Amino acid sequence: MLARLRPLMATAARGKTAPGVAFSTAAAAAAAAAEREDHVHYSHTDACHHLRWTAKESYEYMYARPWSRVADFYAELVRTGAGAAGLAMLFGKDENDYTRDTNGGDYIVPSEKQTSSKSSKDRGGRWERANFKIVLSYHGGSFDGWQKQPGLNTVQGLVEKHLGKFVDEKKAKQLEARSLPIEGYAAVAGRTDKGVTALQQVCSFYTWRKNVKSGDIKDTINKAAPEKLRLLHVSEVSREFHPNFAAKWRRYLYIFPLDEDAKSISGEEQSTKILKGPEYNIKPQSFDVDKVDKIIRQLEGKSLSYKMFARDTQALRSVGPPTECFMFHSRAAVVKLHSADENCEEGMSAVCIELVANRFLRKMVRVLVATTIREAAAGAEEDALLNLMEATCRRATAPPAPPLGLCLVDVGYDDFNRQMCFIVD
Repeated sequence: MLARLRPLMATAARGKTAPGVAFSTAAAAAAAAAEREDHVHYSHTDACHHLRWTAKESYEYMYARPWSRVADFYAELVRTGAGAAGLAMLFGKDENDYTRDTNGGDYIVPSEKQTSSKSSKDRGGRWERANFKIVLSYHGGSFDGWQKQPGLNTVQGLVEKHLGKFVDEKKAKQLEARSLPIEGYAAVAGRTDKGVTALQQVCSFYTWRKNVKSGDIKDTINKAAPEKLRLLHVSEVSREFHPNFAAKWRRYLYIFPLDEDAKSISGEEQSTKILKGPEYNIKPQSFDVDKVDKIIRQLEGKSLSYKMFARDTQALRSVGPPTECFMFHSRAAVVKLHSADENCEEGMSAVCIELVANRFLRKMVRVLVATTIREAAAGAEEDALLNLMEATCRRATAPPAPPLGLCLVDVGYDDFNRQMCFIVD
């Protein structure tokens, strides 16, 4: 019987492809198909689907703006240490109502109470540490993001390197024994990506040394990268304070420049392309700012899952409560962006989108901005973003807007106060 079956087994073996070869062939075929099918994107089914930009068109429109003007504006705010007060003038607000520290004076947030509510002097162990709250600003274009990474110029790496001067003797010996550089550790309220500016980022540092003074920390870090990073304020707070877990809200501002000289979507060849849709319309080359405001306002006062607007998130955080955020405030308005050599009658028009939420997911603000502008340009309904929450593929949303337009304005540890927002009714 076995001898009779051997020819059949040999025939089957000859006809069977090795698993590795089959996988490689299938992968190559899939890659070739992907190259032939240009810029695959989510198939929308609403009435304006034929006017909606593809991923490539949205990306090109976002990046074909005069971003250097925005980067220079942010750089000036960091250099002067203006903080949120530097943005107040864009919206006709009184700078004195916002944080400012340009002359080395005390840094005061009018709405913020003292974060230290308990005294830890009578407690031993880890409660004997001195815990410092640090508020700093940095220019996103000058760093490779906040998080420390080998071989990269990051804000955390630079700050922790200079905090090493204030590390206690016990920790210094432990680091030396492990052949590690003597550095402090800075916990942060929220990491920012490469290119994203922060005007009032909050981090904390602790040490067992008793002779460390707030002024010494401020002077040391301000010498680390002049013009690019500036420490606004340092204060000793309770050991219970943590910049991330104690925060009640974060505020971001995205500045999108409007310039008539910017390139049209997908270049000159694509600007005159007539779509193969039932109405044969040409895709829009601009958008209505009022429409952007109406669409983005629909998020206000709601707790929603923003998994469709997140990028680079871990699989375990792609579903459920970890993706839910509560949006306190979401508005858009047009402003005039001035530089140091421009008078009041001149300046570049820009759209500012202000978002305040209890938390934000990775690249969430940038995807929200790009998607809102895309939907406004296509003439979508005001509930367009809410409808996208129910999508099943992240290709339904637009690629992230450029990081140079994004700024972490401040972090709040008191209840949210709408009157402190820049764009209000």
